[in-house]
Amino acid sequence: MPELPEAEIRAFEETHGVELPGEYRSFLAGVGDGPAGPGYGLLPLAVPRGDAGEEWAVDDEWERDRLPGRLAGAFPLTGPLSGRIGSSVRELTPGTLMLADEGCGIHVRLILNGPRRGEIWRLDPDWGGFVPVSAGFRDWYAGWLQRS
Repeated sequence: MPELPEAEIRAFEETHGVELPGEYRSFLAGVGDGPAGPGYGLLPLAVPRGDAGEEWAVDDEWERDRLPGRLAGAFPLTGPLSGRIGSSVRELTPGTLMLADEGCGIHVRLILNGPRRGEIWRLDPDWGGFVPVSAGFRDWYAGWLQRS
């Protein structure tokens, strides 16, 4: 997808009451709004995937992120949560934006608020918990480029 104009990024931030971390914001404006990226690709910021509606669970999660107040909410964790999480996953994701779907219910999320702001975390509710995988978007994305 093409780069996002500054006005569209700003409109998204105003609508959701957030300020996107600088590295991700710069990527959207200078590189593009997905889809090339880790897992099944980067998810778009403001408009659903082109093939959304084909019964992918990731689309439901993408929509849930955009419910009023969800992105502006406080990120509830102060540190990693290892192991099986169970049914409380939705309680752990306020203040985070899903960046990528890795399949099998595993999502990569960008922390938008609080002391962990800008970090990338992987949410694997069945086995791996909710843990940091990168200090920032640039390193996370560059790591994927190097492995690809």
